[in-house]
Amino acid sequence: MYLLDSSIQFPPVSSAYEDGLLAVGGDLSVPRLVNAYQNGIFPWYDEGQPIMWFSPDPRMVLFPEELKISKSMKQLIRKDQFTISFNTVFEQVIEHCAITSRPGQDGTWITSDMRKAYTDLYALGYIISTEVWQEGALVGGLYGVWLSDKKIFCGESMFSKVSNASKFGFIKLIEFLKEKEVRLIDCQVHTDHLASLGAKEIPRDVFMKFLK
Repeated sequence: MYLLDSSIQFPPVSSAYEDGLLAVGGDLSVPRLVNAYQNGIFPWYDEGQPIMWFSPDPRMVLFPEELKISKSMKQLIRKDQFTISFNTVFEQVIEHCAITSRPGQDGTWITSDMRKAYTDLYALGYIISTEVWQEGALVGGLYGVWLSDKKIFCGESMFSKVSNASKFGFIKLIEFLKEKEVRLIDCQVHTDHLASLGAKEIPRDVFMKFLK
């Protein structure tokens, strides 16, 4: 097991365990987090655990041109049931992501330290927050790290308080990112929800080529 020290450098991602675990320890400082994402690494751990850093193989990604929008979602979008905004209430979005219960999870990996760290990233322009509204209420959203120089968006978490809100937000985010010439959306690990939207798994070494 690789234990991090005061240096913000990480071991090669090829040394990660089968489950993607690469290293333990360190901190959630902005320089370390930026270095991690630029090298295909992200933190993922529960409250009370040491900071754990992952780089899974395969990697779940979405190429923007492969986004799938179902017929029912196209109808919902035409109905103007939701409205969208970006980077207006990030702290509310990450709070909802943290408190939303999820099947198979007893708690949240978005700890208080994580929330502070990503708020610091947001203040420096590294985060894109997507907010979905219905009749003036925040009903869904997601956030992630935007690597503007690499044109890659690294999705972190999403929430939905009403049916299809997070899916609507994700679709609108892709449209928003296309204007920024996004090349790839990093979804990290497989979920059926993301797969239904066109995301797929690719080998980690292929993903790393996009980062390099």
